[in-house]
Amino acid sequence: MKYYVIAGEMSGDLHASLLIKNIKEQDPNAEFRCWGGDNMQAQGGKIVKHIKDLAIMGFIEVVANLKTVLGNISFCKKDILEYNPDAIILTDYPGFNLRIAKFAHKRGFKVFYYISPQVWAWKKGRIKTMKKVLERLYVILPFEKPFYDKNNMEVEYYGNPLLDEIALFRQKGDDRQVFLEKYNLGKKPIVAILPGSRTQEIKSILPTQLTIYDKYQDQFDFVVAGVNTHSVEFYKKYMGDRDVKLIFNDTYNILNVASAGLITSGTATLETALFDVPQVVCYKASVASYAIVQIFLNIGFISLVNLILNKEAVKELVQSQWNENELDKEFQKICFDKEYINVMKRNYAELRTILGDAGTSKQIATSILNHLKK
Repeated sequence: MKYYVIAGEMSGDLHASLLIKNIKEQDPNAEFRCWGGDNMQAQGGKIVKHIKDLAIMGFIEVVANLKTVLGNISFCKKDILEYNPDAIILTDYPGFNLRIAKFAHKRGFKVFYYISPQVWAWKKGRIKTMKKVLERLYVILPFEKPFYDKNNMEVEYYGNPLLDEIALFRQKGDDRQVFLEKYNLGKKPIVAILPGSRTQEIKSILPTQLTIYDKYQDQFDFVVAGVNTHSVEFYKKYMGDRDVKLIFNDTYNILNVASAGLITSGTATLETALFDVPQVVCYKASVASYAIVQIFLNIGFISLVNLILNKEAVKELVQSQWNENELDKEFQKICFDKEYINVMKRNYAELRTILGDAGTSKQIATSILNHLKK
């Protein structure tokens, strides 16, 4: 069968790639035409639009790039009609993907949505549309299914795909020493700096993250997790001549050796917790974008760790709190306060219990194929 798969960001590319892998195992003749990145391509997906051209963050930023966004939507619609897939699999990226879902449903395509839009936080009105246009919605956070049950929408929950992705990493063997030697690390404890993957995130977050290096360079080694959608020169604009390692597309190896992490809000906060690394969560959007979000926001946290546990298990430094002094104060806690670290790790253990076991991607692949057979 032919599948048209759309992911617009790094995390979606990773999740969708494992789903493609598991579909291929059950449908050996499967073909995939994709909007995504290197992970999907590595699984045999033909990339028609790369995520480096798609990741736009925030309301104001979207408006500023509106011509590009609308052009991509128009191109995508035409490309779907020409390819004529048996199924369309949309991964996260709701502003774009829900528009495509409505279009595809009207044209008679079967539309599967993987990783729910965050309607439990804001834009709850999207549920009405999703009920109409989606063949199936797959959620990956444990509190999402009860939410949808209350809103009379049937969804499927099989766990979180990060457990699959980390399990695959573990299966390859622990090459910690090889990694440390390759980058001349290990003489001092390592601090992982994850500034996000989108241009706007990195510009607003990385400079403040690096102020910690200026104060603690004698005590720690610092590693920035880069993504290959940006150049070395782009990162160097913020890193300057600091002795900070920049390592591309190897986040799991970085977290595997880290003693602490400065983590931009998103999937990375959950990944960091699953690697048992004490962390401070960072988030800053443009003033206008954040003000608009606040109008619609119905939740008390922004990090997945806190949302799943429904408590402040990790400290979130958001907007005005995201500054050098607050970061320094929290950094000292996750590095030097043993009781604070122990409490955080107990919360991480609770999180792993809630999330359960690996196997999510395989079960979702099976579900999609079963629905198509019907």
